[in-house]
Amino acid sequence: MLVPALCVLLGAGALPTVPLAGAAEHPAGTSAEVARLYEEASAATQRYESGRRLAAAQRVRARKAEARLGRQRHRLRLLRGDVGKLARAQYRQRGGLPGAAYLLLADDPATLLRGKRITERAEMSMKNIVRRAQRAEHKLTSDEREAARTWRGLSARTAELAVLKKGIKRKLENAQWKLQGEAEAAVAAGQCRGAERMAQDTAELPKGRRWVAPVETYELSAGFGGAGAMWASSHTGQDFAVDIGTPVRSMGPGRVEQVSCGGAFGIEVVVRHPGGYYSQYAHLSSAAVDQGERLRAGQWIGQSGTTGNSTGPHLHFEVRLTPYLGSGVDPLTWFAERGVRL
Repeated sequence: MLVPALCVLLGAGALPTVPLAGAAEHPAGTSAEVARLYEEASAATQRYESGRRLAAAQRVRARKAEARLGRQRHRLRLLRGDVGKLARAQYRQRGGLPGAAYLLLADDPATLLRGKRITERAEMSMKNIVRRAQRAEHKLTSDEREAARTWRGLSARTAELAVLKKGIKRKLENAQWKLQGEAEAAVAAGQCRGAERMAQDTAELPKGRRWVAPVETYELSAGFGGAGAMWASSHTGQDFAVDIGTPVRSMGPGRVEQVSCGGAFGIEVVVRHPGGYYSQYAHLSSAAVDQGERLRAGQWIGQSGTTGNSTGPHLHFEVRLTPYLGSGVDPLTWFAERGVRL
C-alpha cells in the first residue's frame, strides 16, 4: 500500500503541531519503524512493477524480432531455391554441355551469346538479391539476440526486485505486529504512551483541498448504520480496511480534542473542526498527537491498528456533531456534500 501524500497547509496557530519532515524532533521506536518500512515497501513495489512492465514489453519485442528473423530466413531459402532453379534450367537448356562447347556447337552462336549475357545478368541480379537478404538475416539475427539478451537481463532484475520486495514486506509485517502488541499493552493498562511522532514531508501535502479522506489508500468495509453482533445497536461510523500501521490523517484543520486508550475503541483520537464538527479515529495502533495540538488538513495523527473491540486491522472513522459517541452522521454523505468522494 502506498504511504499517503497529505493535504493543504493551513495556519499553524500558537499551539504546537505534529513534527513534519525536517522538524527538530526526530521520530523513534516501532511506530517510526513501521512508517519507514511503509515508505520502503511502497518504493520497492513501484520498482518491481516498473521492472515487470519493462520485462514484459521487452519480451514482446524479442518475440517480434524472432518472428521477423523467421520470415527473413524463409525468404532467403526461397531466393536460394530460385537461384538453383535458374542454374539447373540453364544446364538443361545446354543439354548438359559446358558453356563454351555449347556455344561452339550452336547454329547461331551470336544469338546464344546474347541470351547467355541476359541469363548471366539475371543470375547476377538474383545473387545480389540473395546477398542482400543474407546481410538482412545477419542484422536480424543480431537484433534478435540483443532483444533476447535484454529481456533475460530485465527478467533477472525483476526477480531480484521481487525478492527485495518480499523481504521488506516480511520486515514490515513483523514491525506491524510488534506495534500492535505494544498498542494492546497500552490499552490493557488504560494508559496512552504519549505522542509517537512520525516524520511527514510537507512537500507531499496536497494543495487546494480543505477536507480529505482519513486514509489515502483503502477499501470501504462496514458502513454507517449497519447492524451486526459487534455493535450494541448499529454501526456508528465508516470502516476503512487498511493494514496495521497505515498513516491516519486528520480529515481537515482542527484541534485535538481527546486522545484515549482503553475501552471498545482502543486507542482513539477525537479532533474538533471549524463549523462545530468533530472527527473520531479509532482502533489505532499508535497516536502521533497530544490533546490540544492544532492540526492541518491531512496531517498524520496516528497509525491504524486493531485495538479495542475489533476483529481485524481497520480504521473506524466517525464524523460527529459533538465529541461524544451517538452524535455521528454518515461520513460518506458528509464528505460528498463537501465535494469529497470516498
